[in-house]
Amino acid sequence: MFIRYGISTACLYPQETTQSLAKLTNMGFQLFEIFFNTYSELRQDYLKNLKLILDSSGSSVKSIHPFTSGFESMMFFSDYDNRFTDSLDFYRRYFEAANHIGAKILVLHGQRDYMLSKLSEQEYFERYALLYEAGRHCGIQVAQENVNRFRSEDPGFIRRMRDYLGDSCCFVLDIKQAVRAGKDPYEMCHAMGDRLVHIHLNDNNEKSDCLLPGEGSMDYARLMNQLTEYGYSGDFIIEVYRTSIPKMEHLVESRHFVEQFVK
Repeated sequence: MFIRYGISTACLYPQETTQSLAKLTNMGFQLFEIFFNTYSELRQDYLKNLKLILDSSGSSVKSIHPFTSGFESMMFFSDYDNRFTDSLDFYRRYFEAANHIGAKILVLHGQRDYMLSKLSEQEYFERYALLYEAGRHCGIQVAQENVNRFRSEDPGFIRRMRDYLGDSCCFVLDIKQAVRAGKDPYEMCHAMGDRLVHIHLNDNNEKSDCLLPGEGSMDYARLMNQLTEYGYSGDFIIEVYRTSIPKMEHLVESRHFVEQFVK
């Protein structure tokens, strides 16, 4: 099992995205998730600037994260069919941007406040399947992330989604989101199983649910054993909040930690 490691530009938010990318490449990172923060960052001129930074540093992009994640309930999982169709067209802009910078995965949050929704699980699965298929036609995997307070926070839901859709779905495991939702990250990993394609790596302890890898009590050896069992062929992307990085030196130390356990 060969796993690479990298980092999300979201770690330095609210620093502007090209500036974050340049700073992280200067720190030695060479694999990225690009978190787009606004519509203008999908324009060709902006994407060219990102690609220039990547090429000049010998770096690559594994995944992208839409700035519209918080609106996906309304865009894709409401009762208004025309908005679903329009939103599908809008996400093709993300697929095009991903192709421009060489990314293969788009991270999806999905439906928030689902307890108030009349949308059934089957309807959710079928709408996701249409989005997954639209991405596939563009060479992009639309991967459902487990997210606190979203429908995807429950390992049972993820397991049912995998059973219903089979090969027409894939998942992103975010450790901190599982912990924040009061769920076992290893159980979430098991629910995703062999459809897990991407991991947001972070750490936690009794005082904090979001720490840099190596600063908490996460049992990474156990996680690696699970991934080996499922034949995981994706990568690790460090993703924490800016407040979880007191000094940039901590980020460098965490990079060394991840590098060692990946080896």
